[in-house]
Amino acid sequence: MSVRERKERERANRHKLIVCTARELAEAHGRDAVTTRRLAEQIEYSQPVLYSHFRGKKEIIGAVALEGFAGLTTALRAAVPEGPAGREAVAAPARAYTDFAARNPALYDAMFSLDNGLPFADEATPAPLREAFQALLDPLVDHAHPDEPGLFVETFWAALHGLVTLTRAGRLPADRVADRLTLLVDRFVPR
Repeated sequence: MSVRERKERERANRHKLIVCTARELAEAHGRDAVTTRRLAEQIEYSQPVLYSHFRGKKEIIGAVALEGFAGLTTALRAAVPEGPAGREAVAAPARAYTDFAARNPALYDAMFSLDNGLPFADEATPAPLREAFQALLDPLVDHAHPDEPGLFVETFWAALHGLVTLTRAGRLPADRVADRLTLLVDRFVPR
């Protein structure tokens, strides 16, 4: 292995360490606990080392969010049952979505934070966000309006996000999540 390859590997490992530590800090203490000073202390590198990887907290939160969208995509795809696309092919990913948000509250916050710097529904949207959208589109496409399947899925996603956000804030009773998901799926995939 050349010196250059070793340095690139070390840089990639440092990058991953920064993102993992930021996620751990956010999960343990909330997103506001993720500061460059605190990260530098946690990973035992100087702040200039952090700035050699990221321009600041916004980019760090964005990197954590991208990791989150990759995990969400995996959860959504794993939830889709084998066989013909039907009602359960939509209900299962909807449950997977709300379960993912419940298991990863700080990560979910980072994913949808306005200060993560990630563009949604734009040509510059990063691949992990596009893949998460596609993971919702695939089971819904047979039920969507043929001229605007993207709009249909955006609306479904917005409804899921609203249910998650309102439930987490205590505005909707948590014990009725399953009932709300059934109602939502019934509206998007009539029986």
